[in-house]
Amino acid sequence: MKSFFKELFDYTYHYNSQIIASLMADSAIHKKSVLLLNHTINAHEIWNARIMGKTADVGVWNMRSINVLQEQNKINYENSLQISDTFDLDDIIQYTNSKGMPFQNSVRDILFHIINHSTYHRGQIASYYKQEGGTPIVSDYIFHKR
Repeated sequence: MKSFFKELFDYTYHYNSQIIASLMADSAIHKKSVLLLNHTINAHEIWNARIMGKTADVGVWNMRSINVLQEQNKINYENSLQISDTFDLDDIIQYTNSKGMPFQNSVRDILFHIINHSTYHRGQIASYYKQEGGTPIVSDYIFHKR
């Protein structure tokens, strides 16, 4: 199971990087795409911090430059791999959400949420590209595996 999570984080890192590169190259960047990319990268950072018992220095909807997102995407990837190597997937993590409400979930559930959340928002970003007449990056998992 841990090796599968590593594959999924490879996939997530790769396609987040592709979208970052695409947004850096596009002079007519759709603001909603940049907002969703920030949200995706920020949320990943926050979830990693929760698992590791740390506090993230970013809010879930903070806006950061594309260059900062590029670096944070790499840090998120490395931290997620470290989590996968050092934590038991059945460990229960107690945390408070962004509204201060207490919750607890297994590491497995949180890691899957990070991946699923990123995939969801990449799909939204692809829709914005289409609406603006652009060609979105194909980021289906099976394309990554091919």
